[in-house]
Amino acid sequence: MEKQVGMLIEVVKSKIHNVSVTEANLNYIGSISIDEDLMDAANIIENEKVQVVNINNGERLDTYVIKGERGSGQICLNGPAARKVVVGDVIIIISYAAMEFNEARSFRPNIVFPDTNTNKLI
Repeated sequence: MEKQVGMLIEVVKSKIHNVSVTEANLNYIGSISIDEDLMDAANIIENEKVQVVNINNGERLDTYVIKGERGSGQICLNGPAARKVVVGDVIIIISYAAMEFNEARSFRPNIVFPDTNTNKLI
């Protein structure tokens, strides 16, 4: 197989799979607030760009992360993103990273499967 030298590709870096939206705050400046325990478990940092996929209605949006209260289970869509969800919707939060093709072949993302009812780590 030919080496793909110098080529960068985007791969899934982190994923929080099937969490429930606890709040939707239209009057905030924007972003998604995520319980800091979930951020740590998924290796997501504050201000990191994420894609949010709404399982209930098929909406997809890009935003950035702000820290939610640790241990709270908080998942809050803020600003215009609040119009894309309803409290109780189940979403997937995904972050991506650009890396060399050969590095990407062996990279393994951090994927977290919290309890959908409480958004707490199992």
